[in-house]
Amino acid sequence: MRREGSPLKGVGTVLAKEAADHLTSVRLWLLEGLMLLAAGGAVYAASGRIRDTVSEDPFLFLSLFTVAREPLPSFVVFLGFLVPLVAIALGFDAVNGEHSRRTLSRLLAQPIYRDALLIGKFLAGLVTLAVAFATLWLLVVGLGLLMLGLPPSGEEVLRGLAFLGVTLAYGGVWLALAMLFSVVFRQQATAALAAVAVWLLFAVFWAMLAPLAAEAASPAGPLGALERAQLEHALARLSPNVLFGEATLALLNPAARAFGPVLFAQLEGALLGSPLPFGESLMLVWPHLTGLVAALILIFTIAYVLFQRQEIRA
Repeated sequence: MRREGSPLKGVGTVLAKEAADHLTSVRLWLLEGLMLLAAGGAVYAASGRIRDTVSEDPFLFLSLFTVAREPLPSFVVFLGFLVPLVAIALGFDAVNGEHSRRTLSRLLAQPIYRDALLIGKFLAGLVTLAVAFATLWLLVVGLGLLMLGLPPSGEEVLRGLAFLGVTLAYGGVWLALAMLFSVVFRQQATAALAAVAVWLLFAVFWAMLAPLAAEAASPAGPLGALERAQLEHALARLSPNVLFGEATLALLNPAARAFGPVLFAQLEGALLGSPLPFGESLMLVWPHLTGLVAALILIFTIAYVLFQRQEIRA
């Protein structure tokens, strides 16, 4: 049967409804409270160490995100751990939850196409992540103003906003993966466990698997050692966690100039230790941001195709 009207008709309605449900859900409030607690502790510890050890630093405000103090890790480490969990919690029951409540056929009986339903749910998850991360970022900036007594410079604000964009792309990858499993599996618990298992694979085990795969694929000898290091770094970048970590390192540490194995000839003429301008740091992390966005689009496209082919019965 031919569909009349735009296939995206109803995206705004689904987005508004789902975003309102997310923002008022107890699940998100609990996760947001955990993130706020972690961020507050990390920033408080970092500000104490910054006051004790740093006297002159043109990027003092950025240190709030990266400086750690025992026993607490840095704010960036906390985000790398918590962002996937928040994204998975928002998306693991996006489609199979409608199946279990037997409301999917009723929704699609309205003038809302499958395209609009899935895209609206995904955009609602992204909007919720954006609101949560922006709130967290503003909290860190506000705590920094209170504890350090110094306002951030214009370049620090730009780097912080770029870091916020990378964090949103990182969370979008895990949101798309959770929605993919929500389409594939009818049981919500199975979808959640599958998404958490993939996250654990990249967060914990990928750092051990990449060197083994590189060693098995690269030849022996001095030249093989360099090739093995380059291959290991390339395999490691298949992990969203690695892309997020390297991108945040370059944005929040302006002195970072390269990632992975670097030859001395490549650093010839470079003033080591001097900060890079914001534009050059952005160019350095552009492949990482592109990789995260590409992974997000690829995973969501797979979920979209599978959802279009699913049989939905009343």
